[in-house]
Amino acid sequence: MFDPKKLLLAAVASVMLASCGTVVGAGTGAAVGAAVGNNTGDGDAQQGAAIGAAAGAIAGTIADPP
Repeated sequence: MFDPKKLLLAAVASVMLASCGTVVGAGTGAAVGAAVGNNTGDGDAQQGAAIGAAAGAIAGTIADPP
């Protein structure tokens, strides 16, 4: 079964190892999305992580231009 704590730890680890804004944004977005998704009425951490990762990747790309 899906464990949001493991996803959060994996996302934080990927953020710590990454140097690119896109990857950092995606990792941070996934971690926050999983936490928020898990705490909503539906309790869908996987969907929250996916949406957060996509939004974070876009924001990280914009914030860290080449």
